[in-house]
Amino acid sequence: MAMGIEAQADTQNDGSAEAQAEVAAEAKAEVNERMQRIRIGLSGLAFVFLLVLIGAAISNWGDTPTNAANQAIANATPAEPNEPLAEIGAAPGESSAANAATDNAQ
Repeated sequence: MAMGIEAQADTQNDGSAEAQAEVAAEAKAEVNERMQRIRIGLSGLAFVFLLVLIGAAISNWGDTPTNAANQAIANATPAEPNEPLAEIGAAPGESSAANAATDNAQ
């Protein structure tokens, strides 16, 4: 009788060990699937980054000599002062108190 109980216990332990092994295998499969998705996502991001980098390099390729020529022309001509008030004929004045004192003196 004792042998029969031990045999049953061994069978149950083997069954639970198999169940645990199945659960562990399923968990490992889920982890592997998640890691695969992460790898695919990061590879996609790297591809898009390289694509944008190459596109920016190609679009700026022909601009370098033009910018250098424009800078040389800009440096050769003297810059006009940017005074919008002077252009419309208005000049900055003194404070209103000083204006009132000037008006009273006249």
